[in-house]
Amino acid sequence: MGWVVGWKKAVFLNNGWPLLLAAMVLTEPIHVPKLTVMEVNIKPETESRLTELASKSGRATDDLVEDALAGYLTEVAEVREMLDGRYDDIKSGRVKPIDGEAFFDSLRQREDELLKQRNPK
Repeated sequence: MGWVVGWKKAVFLNNGWPLLLAAMVLTEPIHVPKLTVMEVNIKPETESRLTELASKSGRATDDLVEDALAGYLTEVAEVREMLDGRYDDIKSGRVKPIDGEAFFDSLRQREDELLKQRNPK
């Protein structure tokens, strides 16, 4: 068996070996990644919504779940990175933390002032 370079499509046989189309074989051993199966339990309402979306979109439910999960994990990683950066900013002193109650009190006051300006009695 050899390394496969430049393959355009692969079809896997029942025994796990790839049937290669448009491939060039070299002398190194081949490693073909396999998909792993994971069971995910979802609520019946979610399953119903997923099935309905699959029907309307013409996409497989597996593809929809994969896309949704990949997007979610990307978003979580971005939020984690942002939070880590904010924490580093506070720890280094580049940013000064503020009291949450004091902030919301000042926000309410500004809102009240704007409302008074719009609707003077």
